[in-house]
Amino acid sequence: MNTTILHAGVQFLERPFRVPLHLSTGAITDITEAQAAVTVRVGGREATGRGTIYLSDLWSWPKSPLDHAGRDAVLRQVCEKIADRLADFCGGEAEHPLELGLRLHHTVSHAAFDLPADPPVLARTMCGSPFDAAIHDAVGIALGKSAFDFYREPAAIPSADGLFPGESACAAIARTIEPPEMKLDAWWIVGAHDSLEDEVAPAILNYGYRCFKQKTTGDTAADAARTAEMYRAVRAYGVKRPRFDVDSNEANPDPEAVLDYLRRLRTLDAEAYDALAYLEQPTSRDIAAHRFDWRPVTALKPVLIDEGLTDFASFAEARAQGWSGFALKTCKGHSFALVAAAWARKHGMLLALQDLTNPGLSAIHAALFAAHVSTMNGVELNAAQYTPAANEAWLPRLAGLFYPAEGQHDVAGLIGVAGLGSCL
Repeated sequence: MNTTILHAGVQFLERPFRVPLHLSTGAITDITEAQAAVTVRVGGREATGRGTIYLSDLWSWPKSPLDHAGRDAVLRQVCEKIADRLADFCGGEAEHPLELGLRLHHTVSHAAFDLPADPPVLARTMCGSPFDAAIHDAVGIALGKSAFDFYREPAAIPSADGLFPGESACAAIARTIEPPEMKLDAWWIVGAHDSLEDEVAPAILNYGYRCFKQKTTGDTAADAARTAEMYRAVRAYGVKRPRFDVDSNEANPDPEAVLDYLRRLRTLDAEAYDALAYLEQPTSRDIAAHRFDWRPVTALKPVLIDEGLTDFASFAEARAQGWSGFALKTCKGHSFALVAAAWARKHGMLLALQDLTNPGLSAIHAALFAAHVSTMNGVELNAAQYTPAANEAWLPRLAGLFYPAEGQHDVAGLIGVAGLGSCL
């Protein structure tokens, strides 16, 4: 399955949000979609694959003297430089697509791009992710097989084999990939100031949502009160057994603050506390500089690392600190996400598949990933909530994916598709 990269390109679209997405770092009102195309040769065949992602600077690069427009311009330039030098960034050799993706992840994380500002690693890997996806998509199209079928035969993966003593990365990934699920639980995002009546109630009435992700602020008293309020509201709207997760996007200073939130919530509403399934990245993404013992928290509720999961070193560091598992995102790279999932499975850690408001093709990619790699949450796909226009090219034929029924995404129509879905 050795693959040669022949050509790459990227184009950009501007996407306005239907309503703002409020993070603890600010509100996202518009965003750039990067659309990558990569042509490869494998097994004597040539094919072009595609991958997309939103260049979410507020999530991946929240601290910068540049404003949103300035950061967006730099991220576009990073994508263009990756497109111009993709073959070199992937090692300049014919390799297994997983090895190409991992080399791209490593190169992009450390490259000197000679730009007006230097994006952090998370932003760099985000820019590389649509190219990684496009490589896997192209190889699958060329071979007429799903990108999740690349691991049935042994192959040397020098970049990752050392993570799996006694076996290979391919073997570990093959054990992680399971018979695909046909339906996945859907999650609705609830901001700190969103109207439950105007936003959440229609989602329940029209699409049967029963899982809700609360964006919290770091004010533990207010956040606990909001969770309890949400629980009572969704129960009143007819959801019998709601599930929640909370994501402060690093707004909590330390695990003690998270414990305070949990204790307050349990006191306010024990049923709401029971409905809380897990928490995402409560504290700083730099887990090496901000080391905490998470065991007192994880004795109560699982805590998953998200923004702090950017390289192989973060795997063992997160486990040593007591994090419960990994919140995977395809926007960090398909290859990296597969290796992270396999490593977590090997070490008995939990997995969730979170979103970056993935539009269109990238939502298909994320859904395929969650269908093949069992997660505790199904899949988070919220482009229909925030940027519905980005999905129009896939409607109505994939309406069951983008618009859930009875609170679940229907992914049956995606299973077995070549590559990562651009040929649908």
